[in-house]
Amino acid sequence: MSKYDELAKTLKAKLAELIDRAEIIEDDLRHPLDADSEEQAVDLADDEALAGVDDVLRKEIADTRNALGRIANGTYGTCANCGAEISENRLEALPTATLCINCA
Repeated sequence: MSKYDELAKTLKAKLAELIDRAEIIEDDLRHPLDADSEEQAVDLADDEALAGVDDVLRKEIADTRNALGRIANGTYGTCANCGAEISENRLEALPTATLCINCA
């Protein structure tokens, strides 16, 4: 049993939630534009904002998957830059951290 098993469960739950949110946004982005040009302008502005949120969600999904991969392969909690241990406080604050506070 890894010392990160509980964190892995939390990250898996977070990942599922992020994927659900991203799918809702992507469904929203797929809707056809209104025939009214004023409504199209509003829809396009809304779509642009949603696309930005979707980009942030996709990055968070990738970071979460990477953290789960590091837990699985035993490299979680090790700085990708200098190889030092990432502090528990940093991992609690940012579970997807790949760098220790000194390298960040």
